[in-house]
Amino acid sequence: MCLLTNNSVMTKMPPWLVRELRSDHAGETGAVAIYQGILAASRDPAVVNFAKHHLGTERDHLALMDRLLPRTKRSKLLFLWRAAGFLTGYLPAIFGSSSVFRTVEAVEKFVDIHYSAQIDRLRLESTHWEIRQKLESCRDDERHHLDDARRRAVGSSGLAVLCWVELVTLGSRFAVAIARVI
Repeated sequence: MCLLTNNSVMTKMPPWLVRELRSDHAGETGAVAIYQGILAASRDPAVVNFAKHHLGTERDHLALMDRLLPRTKRSKLLFLWRAAGFLTGYLPAIFGSSSVFRTVEAVEKFVDIHYSAQIDRLRLESTHWEIRQKLESCRDDERHHLDDARRRAVGSSGLAVLCWVELVTLGSRFAVAIARVI
């Protein structure tokens, strides 16, 4: 078990929760990098404003995860999550706003499901309500990002974008599985 100091309260975290928070920390690291990648490639004012706005929220989430998870319990592959996140934002930004918004939509849809599963387990076990509340707040922000990206993604997506979105979703699943362990 991991001992967590949060607001001067020592809480014992079961190993499954440490693994989940490790994946959350890795994911928020990647999310910050996604928006940094978008900003590095896009010159579209609407995309830049979108990315700047959501980058601030993701930085807040990462700071929260930094507080929740001791450095020794974090993923050892943060460099990889940063690189993958940056490319996940940069590549679609090269192809335009619709690609960016579809990518963010796919990522946030995955994150919503990921956080919801953790929240449901914490609720079911009636434990760690403070952590659950923080995860619920993060999930609500991610749902806002999802809704915002969905509203901005206009028109139908071509085959290339659909394949990219599927690759992003599979990559997210793979990253979570690895981050839980390493």
